[in-house]
Amino acid sequence: MTKATGNVQNETIFNHFPQQEQPTGEMEAGNHSSVTEFILLGLTEDPVLGVICFVIFLGIYVVTLVGNVSIILLIKSCPQLHTPMYLFLGHLASVDTGFSTSVTPVMLIGFLRHRVAITTTGCEAQLFSVILFGTTDCFLLAAMAYDRYVAISLPLLYSTHMSPRVCVLLLGASYLGGCVNAWIFTSCLLSLSFCGPNQIDHYFSDFTSLLKLSCSDVSVLEIIPSISSGFIIMVTGFVIVLSYICILITILKMPSTEGRHKAFSTCTSHLTAVTLYYGTITFIYVMPKSSYSTDQNRVVSVFYTVVVPMLNPLIYSLRNRDVKEALRKATVRIYY
Repeated sequence: MTKATGNVQNETIFNHFPQQEQPTGEMEAGNHSSVTEFILLGLTEDPVLGVICFVIFLGIYVVTLVGNVSIILLIKSCPQLHTPMYLFLGHLASVDTGFSTSVTPVMLIGFLRHRVAITTTGCEAQLFSVILFGTTDCFLLAAMAYDRYVAISLPLLYSTHMSPRVCVLLLGASYLGGCVNAWIFTSCLLSLSFCGPNQIDHYFSDFTSLLKLSCSDVSVLEIIPSISSGFIIMVTGFVIVLSYICILITILKMPSTEGRHKAFSTCTSHLTAVTLYYGTITFIYVMPKSSYSTDQNRVVSVFYTVVVPMLNPLIYSLRNRDVKEALRKATVRIYY
């Protein structure tokens, strides 16, 4: 009778998780989770398509590294680029390099192995890195918009408003904001319990995908990161929009067409980068989760974590006269 009762109790416990595998292993003291690693399912299980994607994304990653590192070295080596605008651009290139490196190598392994095992610690570290670099990107783009506003609308006060001290404060705030948001996401992840399936339907440790695997109550934990990300996107977006409204008003007041064109041309690269980045992260972090599928989530995530970091150095180098001139001089020095 005692044995039968024990079997009924065990069956009742496991039936509490109707779509989850039976827990295995010893329970960890930290977050009461029996899962010690996760399996990233990646973007495709087709072997042929996986090889094709591997070659494509390897090429994208190489271009990302070469482009961003070249921008950093160019800014450091050319005195004419030692201005606040290019200081922020150099840090943007550094952040983009870290952003892409956080996810692309694991993605590339996934194309060849089709499934990649990642420890819970590695999962937490990857999520922290992705959120850190992604959030810092937002703040840096906002700082660059403010820099353009001061340069165009308040040129006589530029040296005061964009002094070295102000630049350091803006950079510090950018990295601090990234760390705080990453800490919020990671803290929420550490509060979750995982006692069933461990397969993440994504190519990196996506927070939304991890929530679906948790056997904890996620009603609060899924709201906190959304509020944090939404607030950051709204604040930085407001700074960017307000800066460009003021820039537009200033440009329209300029008497000569040539002056208007020259002023606006200094903003086109930044506007392009902002449009690409904010368009994708708004889709992921602001739009209701029920309005798009997991496949759409993965595609959009690829764009802002892998493609945009590759495009930024191309956008700023191809559409910027100062960068092209500095690149030409650097090339001449190398060959002669």
